[in-house]
Amino acid sequence: MWYLLLFWVFPWVWVQSEAQQKNFRFSIQQISSFPNSSCSSTDGLAWLGDLQTHRWSNASDTIDFVKPWSQGKFSDQQWEHLQRIFQVYRFSFTRDVHEFVKMVPNIHCEWRDGALERYLLDPIEMQLSTGCDLYSENVSESFLYAAYQGEYILSFQGTSFQKAPDAPPWTDLVIKVLHGDQGTMETVQQLLNDTWPQFARGLLETGKAELEKQEKPVAWLSSGLSPKHGHLQLVCHVSGFYPKPVWVMWMQGEQEQNSTQRSDYLPNADETWYLRATLDVEAGKEAGLACCVKHSSLGGQDIILYWDGRHLSMGIIIVLVLVVVLLLICAVIGYVIFTKKRCSYQDIL
Repeated sequence: MWYLLLFWVFPWVWVQSEAQQKNFRFSIQQISSFPNSSCSSTDGLAWLGDLQTHRWSNASDTIDFVKPWSQGKFSDQQWEHLQRIFQVYRFSFTRDVHEFVKMVPNIHCEWRDGALERYLLDPIEMQLSTGCDLYSENVSESFLYAAYQGEYILSFQGTSFQKAPDAPPWTDLVIKVLHGDQGTMETVQQLLNDTWPQFARGLLETGKAELEKQEKPVAWLSSGLSPKHGHLQLVCHVSGFYPKPVWVMWMQGEQEQNSTQRSDYLPNADETWYLRATLDVEAGKEAGLACCVKHSSLGGQDIILYWDGRHLSMGIIIVLVLVVVLLLICAVIGYVIFTKKRCSYQDIL
């Protein structure tokens, strides 16, 4: 049942531009590891845009809802059908992988003691990705990709599987087997053409309020040590914003400072986001610099923070916090000692 291998999979990276903010990607993810022939682990997640909607762990036979609206518009009967497929998949997954290994015994070759030995490369890491991109006017585009050891090996295009340009030769055999199973081909096309778009649009409807929420960013400045001698690193922190797309840039008047370095997006516990933008400048030449933040929640009212040289570095802030904490600890200890002495004096009296 090769189609079961393609059912729940890890997300394909998708970045939304400002013009794409009304488009959403529904992605289903699975990452499976086989450290040896007797051990395996499979975990998975599903996402709609930036929001996680489903999850399951290696020890679970059911798909857990992350959101109250994670069932979308599917009926209980439709959802139970998906759960049954998933349960069969979890039972048969390890067996199917080992069958795959038997079909492809020469995944890895190495000369040992003058002979060419063929063996499985341990551990096996498999990643699969499926889902669909939702556009306006009821238009959608589904996808399915597979990777082995972190390398993209095949995808499903139109009505058939296609080998990736740099995939190993044994991928041809896998595709041949897949194409020879009519039930697999029909099921894959059913999932991609009907199930994913229908389910994703239902999620989009039931989760609309949360998906369309707007959280304004909070921004502040600090300074840090620069790796260059005689330079200063200016840091612009932006946190608490949703949705994810945000524009952060250091400016000199109206001139963008293209040497601005942005960090990766980091998630906050409340499902908002954080990032920082840094700029290396020569010490003493910070005058006139400002950090500009643009976000959809701001309604065109950009956040502009001007560097005036009075911002404390993060190191100084940490030191001050530690000093305050130490003073509090000393105060508590002093109070405890004073209380004990007072009690001992009362006992004497």
